[in-house]
Amino acid sequence: MGPPGLRALPPLLVLGAWCACAAAPRCTYTFVLPPQKFTGAVCWSGPTAARPAPDAANASEVAALRMRLGRHEELLRELQRLAARPTAPWGQLRRSRRLPARAAAAQGGPGGPGPGAEPAAALALLGERVLNASAEAQRAAARFHQLDVQFRELAQLVSRQSGLIARLERLCPGGSGGQQQVLPPPLVPVVPVSLVGGTNDTSRRLVPAPEPQRDQTLRQQRPLASPLPAGHPAVPTKPAGPWRDCAEAHRAGHERSGVYELRLGRHVVSAWCEQQLEGGGWTVIQRRQDGSVNFFTTWQHYKAGFGQPDGEYWLGLEPVHQLTSRGDHELLVLLEDWGGRGARARYDGFSLEPESDHYRLRLGQYHGDAGDSLSWHNDKPFSTVDRDRDSYSGNCALYQRGGWWYHACAHSNLNGVWHRGGHYRSRYQDGVYWAEFRGGAYSLKKAAMLIRPLRL
Repeated sequence: MGPPGLRALPPLLVLGAWCACAAAPRCTYTFVLPPQKFTGAVCWSGPTAARPAPDAANASEVAALRMRLGRHEELLRELQRLAARPTAPWGQLRRSRRLPARAAAAQGGPGGPGPGAEPAAALALLGERVLNASAEAQRAAARFHQLDVQFRELAQLVSRQSGLIARLERLCPGGSGGQQQVLPPPLVPVVPVSLVGGTNDTSRRLVPAPEPQRDQTLRQQRPLASPLPAGHPAVPTKPAGPWRDCAEAHRAGHERSGVYELRLGRHVVSAWCEQQLEGGGWTVIQRRQDGSVNFFTTWQHYKAGFGQPDGEYWLGLEPVHQLTSRGDHELLVLLEDWGGRGARARYDGFSLEPESDHYRLRLGQYHGDAGDSLSWHNDKPFSTVDRDRDSYSGNCALYQRGGWWYHACAHSNLNGVWHRGGHYRSRYQDGVYWAEFRGGAYSLKKAAMLIRPLRL
């Protein structure tokens, strides 16, 4: 307190300043000024001193507040973790909402809200917002699921409509919007030109090679000399070998037709050797006779071969290439219709290029009475449904349902579908046919391809 004389003074304006130094005790300065000499604000020109709060707390009170604040922050983090879980049960969120209230009651006591009541209310409000946000997220997820279902339904509808439009464009000429339209492959004559004395234009389209007159008179009159001769069962014989080819086995004195083992490079393959037909020494590279083997297959199957050599089979593009790369070979094609009438086509040159050139066909001059339906395929690569190498804008192997040296598309298709009965109905000409023998709409009963060296 001041001197006793100050107690008699009239009310004065008292200005106080408080400062606390880290190394000095707390101090207070009091200035007493006459009120009549000041009509405005009193300005302090020295450094501004921090004024203590009216209810300044001591160190223990600050520590207690910090402890309560830490608990509230922990509760807030727990709420955030629960809200982040997409599958958090609603009961857990409701319990977490009640946690701040119980914490506030524990801190404030039964007499009323304590110092943590305000943070607890804030946490409760935050929990309410988390619940609302989670409910909104669930509603948005349900709406998204509905939109996804509608989108899939619309996509299926568009796909069906696109397919319908594509079919209509194929049926309507000029309806492809200026794009090139893929048309079905051209058909070969249903009846061979040679049987009806066709016009010169048709003859030029088929490009048949000239045939000797004596061969023309023999057509349709001589039965097929089958690569499975009568009197010899179609069972494997497998004489000692393996042989270089069937001609070598024939020269060694094996004159019985059957299954022989041939060595081609590092591999040994089984093939049917025809040892009695026209001097023997023939290696059968293809045979159709009963429809027991599916010839509508892939490139790898045609490359390696398939079927059984004592039945329907394809020796393989790679084995045939290995055989014909050893020297000049000739090809004999044997055909038979469902009436037992046979025909043959013979070519004095036959070979296949390597796989790098897609086993391109090389043919020599034609002779025979079946008509030349293979020279049109000369110099063409082999094509399958998964290796389209033909000259046509579409996939001839898909239309013809086989593998062959397709051009655009075929005048012969000995690897097509074996239709029973001869004449067949199909959207495309996909039978086993030789156009110059019975036409493109007649599926032959038997067909075989045989090769042997030109000089035995």
